[in-house]
Amino acid sequence: MTPVLVPKLRTYASFVRVSHSVFALPFALAGALLAAQHTPITWRIVLWIVVAMVGARSAAMGFNRLVDARMDALNPRTAARELPRGAMTIGEAIAFVTIASAVFLFAAWQLNPLCLALSPVALAIVFWYSLAKRYTTWTQLFLGLSMAVAPVGGWLAVGARGGWEPWLLAVAIGSWVGGFDVMYACQDLEFDRAHGLRSIPVRFGVAASLAISRVMHAVAIACLVGLAFVAPLGTIYLAGVAIVAALLAYEQSLVRADDLSQVRRAFDLNGYVGLLYLLILVVALYGR
Repeated sequence: MTPVLVPKLRTYASFVRVSHSVFALPFALAGALLAAQHTPITWRIVLWIVVAMVGARSAAMGFNRLVDARMDALNPRTAARELPRGAMTIGEAIAFVTIASAVFLFAAWQLNPLCLALSPVALAIVFWYSLAKRYTTWTQLFLGLSMAVAPVGGWLAVGARGGWEPWLLAVAIGSWVGGFDVMYACQDLEFDRAHGLRSIPVRFGVAASLAISRVMHAVAIACLVGLAFVAPLGTIYLAGVAIVAALLAYEQSLVRADDLSQVRRAFDLNGYVGLLYLLILVVALYGR
């Protein structure tokens, strides 16, 4: 690999925050594993689910960076991102989003006809989040919706139809992601107000927004507990969900209305939640 190519690859990886794939990918795989209890799953399906998730998330993040480039340049917190500082050109970003979208559509085609038919809808949902702050208070809920697509997609990719499992998991991940994004958005409250952007913190203020975030995380845990009885998954799974609940409670304890200094630390904890949950589910399903 040439010396020039390595830094460029790092730039692209940073552009879409590849490491943040741990938020949605584990839940897509969780949906697939739950579906596998009803319909046989193969390693080929797992591979294409991973490709589809990486493609969709990369396209969504790239689109977000594109449409927010001007605002990112004005915001001191985001001014060092790749487009504002000139590490990437607009043309490169457009090409990246186009290729990532094509990869997602191809992976959906490899999975089954239903996934292919629904793939443009999935892209529309994940792209809309990037525009939502210009039109609606409920921006963070739309991020939750874009992530909630993951477990349903995993369920359908395996070929399962019907059942409450993917929907409970969808509400769980949507509430979890939306909850921590509400918390994260509190950092930009003054900037968003000054530039006419909308969000839950802009509408309700920091204190009320943190309360909303906590309620959303409680809903997420309730849905994960409910899944234990629908699947069913047993006591090992419930013990694991209790650990996830404790992690989210600790995350919430780090942030107060009068002290947002730990928001980034709280946000980073979420990287462990998806991986931990997937491990818990695997043990519950296959460790009996």
